[in-house]
Amino acid sequence: MSVYTQLTDEQFAAFCQSFGVSFARAIPITQGIKNSNWFIQTTDDSDGDYSYVFTLFEERPPSDIEKMAVILNKLIGKLPVAAPLALIDSGNESGADVKDDKRYVIHYDNKAITVVPCLAGAHPEQTTQAMCHKMGASLAVLHETLQELQPAEKYGVALYPWAEVRDREMQFMPSDEAKLMSDIWQSYNDLPLTTLPKGLCHLDMFADNTLWNLKKDNEQLTGLLDFTEVSVDHYVMDIAITINDFCTTWGDAEQGESVNFDRHKMAAFLQGYESKRTLNEDEKRALPIMLAKAAVIFWLLRLNVIHYNRTEGRTGDNIMVKNPDLMKRLAAYHWTSSKKA
Repeated sequence: MSVYTQLTDEQFAAFCQSFGVSFARAIPITQGIKNSNWFIQTTDDSDGDYSYVFTLFEERPPSDIEKMAVILNKLIGKLPVAAPLALIDSGNESGADVKDDKRYVIHYDNKAITVVPCLAGAHPEQTTQAMCHKMGASLAVLHETLQELQPAEKYGVALYPWAEVRDREMQFMPSDEAKLMSDIWQSYNDLPLTTLPKGLCHLDMFADNTLWNLKKDNEQLTGLLDFTEVSVDHYVMDIAITINDFCTTWGDAEQGESVNFDRHKMAAFLQGYESKRTLNEDEKRALPIMLAKAAVIFWLLRLNVIHYNRTEGRTGDNIMVKNPDLMKRLAAYHWTSSKKA
């Protein structure tokens, strides 16, 4: 996604060779906010084509990325995903506690590097009800399939300590924003959380983490991306996170434009999801608050990125920062809607 760590062509060539990939050129990918990513053009590619995505994970330890590789291999054949390539001299020397005898990660400066085949398709600039229905069904298949990996805690990474970020950021918020965040958080804690099914969840399935073949009236899902956040959480939280992006039209907050949430798209998403996995009544009742809490989490995530960019001196045109105010507005919308329900 944004490029934080710079590598030389010689380094790219050596790393790619370890995966059996003949390196020709690396093209930076500037979308996103967490990892350093490049498209890799090989010596066999035509001009302008590329076969792989090279990722240097800036935050996740290599053992987490080994787990991610096992998860992706479990999903192959069920969903359109691309699993990391195995190293040529494979053999599990990383110490990752996973049931796999291959290595998928190079360690570089205490960070993980993977090379993954490119998937066909494009990120959608906008979504349709049909796309939301297909996305809902795909998320349910993901939830059902990953139940085979037990115990789930062995394969999921730890949830981020968002309460710590909340406490830090609320000190600097206007009182109305701090109250909104606090009220939503308390309402989430008041839910009957023990009755809500849990398992391995993606937790970042935004539209820009999906690829589509956008044929007229027949959009085909061709890729699901970015499995670095897979953790054990309530399925309805994963549903809420995905709905929030797929069913929202994002305006320009700096220009005073609104955030428009489409409840017809949400209905289509839920129909698609329940075509594969039925929600229980507690999940349905919890969804309005989960939608608000999910928006709060991504509001905090964007504030957290700004915080770390500032403290670590990350600057430049290749650093992408998403506007936290958009998620704040979506949280406010869902909070107001939940009180009317």
